[in-house]
Amino acid sequence: MSLDVVLLVLLGALLHATWNAIIKAGRDKSLDATLISAGAAVAALPFLPILPYPQPAAWPFIGASAVLQFIYFQLVAGAYRAGDIGVVYPLMRGVAPLLVVATSSFILGEALSGAALIGTLTICAGIMTLAFEARRGGRHAIILALCNAVVIATYTYVDGIGARSSGNAVSYTLWMSLLPPVLLFIWAIWRRGLPAVALHVRGNWWRGLIGGAGSIASYGLALWAMTKAPVASVAALRETSILFALLISVLVLKEKASPWRYLAGAIIAGGVLVMRLG
Repeated sequence: MSLDVVLLVLLGALLHATWNAIIKAGRDKSLDATLISAGAAVAALPFLPILPYPQPAAWPFIGASAVLQFIYFQLVAGAYRAGDIGVVYPLMRGVAPLLVVATSSFILGEALSGAALIGTLTICAGIMTLAFEARRGGRHAIILALCNAVVIATYTYVDGIGARSSGNAVSYTLWMSLLPPVLLFIWAIWRRGLPAVALHVRGNWWRGLIGGAGSIASYGLALWAMTKAPVASVAALRETSILFALLISVLVLKEKASPWRYLAGAIIAGGVLVMRLG
């Protein structure tokens, strides 16, 4: 994996951690997740006229991705309501690349080098180490996080293949971002009513725009990287977002970090180095 691909995936990981922190800090996590999805669509709109349409072969993947993204945002909100981020985030983001690594050889026919495989597994081990520091988060939170890991692994494949078949990864990403907020808002209005949703939008629209722009940029960088490097390696490297989330929690939110966090950070950094050398 070339240095420019590594750096851009790491930038995407930072953006991913930022928009997740916005959801976690919000009072209504479900509607905040919906706003961030909508913000991603708004950020995408200005660029659509200047980009080529995705190739016809990509549209079924765009449709499938919209459904998976809807499920993903629902599970993100539910998991953050149910448990501590120290349990939820490592499980969601750590189990997913393990699933991809375990299945990519026969789904995509991609063969990882020895160094890439060691680096991938090392990053995953570092992410999973963070679960040991959790003080809260019960069975329900763990189940939701594991379910979302399966969803993440699934849309990683769907979008990785879709981006390759679209002819333009950026175009694929932007068109893909338009449908999930439609589904999420329909669901929110049906469950909560239009007045409640409108009131939340009026008071928190800026959260959606900031988080949404970070979300679409983060995923766009990952999909572009998947056209240049093995999907499994990109998926694992992107999960260094947990390391950035830890830095945000300590430096911005002034949370105390346990020894498990520092150990996990060292393991993740080592995995990135091994992967880079491979």
